[in-house]
Amino acid sequence: MKHTKIEAFQNLVNAFESFPTIGKKSAVRLAYHCVAIDSFAAMKLAHAIENGVANIQKCSKCHNMSENELCSICADPYRDSSLLCIVQSAKDILVIEESGQFDGIYYVISEINDLDEEHLFDAVEGVAEIVFAFPPSIATDAMILYIEDKLKNLDIDFTKIAQGVPTGVELENIDMISLSRALSGRIKI
Repeated sequence: MKHTKIEAFQNLVNAFESFPTIGKKSAVRLAYHCVAIDSFAAMKLAHAIENGVANIQKCSKCHNMSENELCSICADPYRDSSLLCIVQSAKDILVIEESGQFDGIYYVISEINDLDEEHLFDAVEGVAEIVFAFPPSIATDAMILYIEDKLKNLDIDFTKIAQGVPTGVELENIDMISLSRALSGRIKI
């Protein structure tokens, strides 16, 4: 017996499946929920997506997400503008801000190829310290070295976030880069 597919439903499943970390089963569950369980929530989601796509842009100064030319962080006169945190994506800013442990400003650089050197020099004006908040990898280490080299003639301290073994995780579940950094960056107790 051949099952006929409902094209509109399949299109919805395909749309959900195109998002990161959403597999076929999750896409089917989400699509079914939208059309058969809670169409009001689905319409609310559709409106939020449409609104977000239409109104969210890159901050002209740091490349964070913003509804205005400048994001709320760049527009905040109480932020420590001598402390610049360079991250790989705007969602990293959301995570760091949620921690409440950083009161400086940000700059987003996804890849070395995306780096606009003139814009970077404008972003570091008045900065005394740059904190690199990249996930550990050979590519991000290369990006750090590249940026440090471009800014080496400026009076700026370069630091990066500490990395190592997360609390509550068995050593067998730690990747080798994190474990080696934890060992080489050990501190006296």
